Amino acid sequence: MKTMKTIKLFFALSFMLSGLYVTAQDNGRLVSEKSHIKFFSSTPAEDIEAHNYSTTSTINTVNGNVAFSVPMQAFEFEKRLMQRHFNQDGFLDTKEYPTARLVGTITNLDEIDFSSNGSYDAIIEGELTIKGVTNKINEKGTVTVNGGQITAKSVFDVTLADYGIEFASGRPSSNIAKTVEVTVLAEYLP
Repeated sequence: MKTMKTIKLFFALSFMLSGLYVTAQDNGRLVSEKSHIKFFSSTPAEDIEAHNYSTTSTINTVNGNVAFSVPMQAFEFEKRLMQRHFNQDGFLDTKEYPTARLVGTITNLDEIDFSSNGSYDAIIEGELTIKGVTNKINEKGTVTVNGGQITAKSVFDVTLADYGIEFASGRPSSNIAKTVEVTVLAEYLP
C-alpha cells in the first residue's frame, strides 16, 4: 500500500517537474548563478582589481531582456584595505546601496541563435544603476553557444563621476582611475 502511494507520488512529481522544465524552456528564460564581474582601475600610483562571483543574471531568449543583480559587498580585493575603502560611505557606500543593477534588452536578438553552436555579437541597451544613480547604457558583448551551454561576455568602461563617485583631493583622487574597466562573464544552462 505504501509502495503504491510512493510510486503514484513519484509519477505525479515527475509530471509536475517536467511541466515546469518545459515551461521554463518555452518562455526562453535562462538563469545564471555563475556570473563573474571584474573591475580594473589603472593609475601611475597603482592598479586595483576586484572580483565578484555572487552576481546573478537572466537572459530571455524570446524577447531579449537581460538583467544582472550585483551584490556590491561581494567584491573581493587583493588588499583588505582596498575592500574596506570600496565599501565605505565615502566611496560606494555599500550599506546604503547594497546592489548594482543592469536591466536592458539585446537589440539585435534576431542575429543570435541560442540553439546553434557559435559566437554571436550582441548589442545591449538599457540602464545601469550604481550607488542609487541610473544611467542609460549601450554596450557590446558576445554570446557563445557551445553544446547547450550559453556564455555571455562584455567588457566596457564605467566613468565613476557618472554615478556620483568623485574624489577632488587626497589619495583616492590619484590612486583610482576616473574610468574603470568592467568585465562581465556569465554562464547559462538551458
